[in-house]
Amino acid sequence: MDRLSRRTVLMGGSMGAAVVLAAAVPAAMSPFRDDPRNSTSIVPALIAPTAAPGQVTFLAMDVNGRRQGSAAPVRRLRAALSDALLPDDGCAALAIGHSLLSPSNRPRLLGAMPSFPGDLLDGAHSHGDVLLQVAAHSKASVRQAVERVLEASADWRVRWRIDGFRADGRADGGRALSRNPFHFTEGFGNPGSERETADRALVRADQGEPAWAVGGSYQVVRIVRLATELWDKDSVEEQEDIIGRRRDGRWLDGTPIREEPNFAADPAGKLTPLDSHVRLAAPDRRNPPPIVRRSYSYDRGDGDTGLIFSCFQRDLAKGFEAVQKRLEGEAMAKYLLTTGGGYYFVPPPGDEWIKALT
Repeated sequence: MDRLSRRTVLMGGSMGAAVVLAAAVPAAMSPFRDDPRNSTSIVPALIAPTAAPGQVTFLAMDVNGRRQGSAAPVRRLRAALSDALLPDDGCAALAIGHSLLSPSNRPRLLGAMPSFPGDLLDGAHSHGDVLLQVAAHSKASVRQAVERVLEASADWRVRWRIDGFRADGRADGGRALSRNPFHFTEGFGNPGSERETADRALVRADQGEPAWAVGGSYQVVRIVRLATELWDKDSVEEQEDIIGRRRDGRWLDGTPIREEPNFAADPAGKLTPLDSHVRLAAPDRRNPPPIVRRSYSYDRGDGDTGLIFSCFQRDLAKGFEAVQKRLEGEAMAKYLLTTGGGYYFVPPPGDEWIKALT
């Protein structure tokens, strides 16, 4: 399918995280928690290897007026979030965009998310000074929390927002799984322990990052519209060849679902096609990409359904961007259109990062 016709299919009809809550925030709201097996290890609750809350709102906001001196508005926004009255099963976080930081204080890879081949980014639905993410198992709880934050946020204006959900969300072997709009279970590639999650997602002291950023995480959010009507015209077998797995997660070459296949033993792609999604994304499954995926589905009506792709990593170049480059030319590309999102940085606990905003 050429690019024009792909846009027509995908665009027909109407069309991660942030300033981390510090010690003043109630424990149930904190996006970071201690690993009980290692008191020096912390893992963001939004990416912990458990069944994630089933409902979410991503809300990108820009500070009113000049960005210089944004520390005070951010503090007030954080206070509003701590007063949002999320239930015990909820969690919330703020992530900061590159625009709030001077070049000398930014994490070294934080910038505006570029447009990758096949993207059609809408500036009104991309980037933002901060990204607020609110999640809970109740849609009403998320909505009420977001409304409370907006009512108390005179310093800020909404840039874009999107609501998401997890279908059939569950934990399996320590991994958070869900079913995407293409009817496939995803999440098997995520780490199954807090230690491995931290290793993939959290910035280390030896990475050359600003001192305040150590223990934080790069977050990528991409709003990906899916051509579900076109996809559903393909047979299940064709879909499985495009993905590289069965709908339930089983491997095409017969490898048990909780083990990793040896793609090198199938050099011609007779069992798992060479241009399948999973094979290009992680050609060596025994050395998975250093990212943690925490995506949601969305449905805005009028055929506008898709994926709110969200992932965390300690290194953007080695994580998301390396995977994205490998995916160029994948068989699934004609069913996808990324229309928005952005790059953000989830700061570590505490207030040290706020000094970087002044």
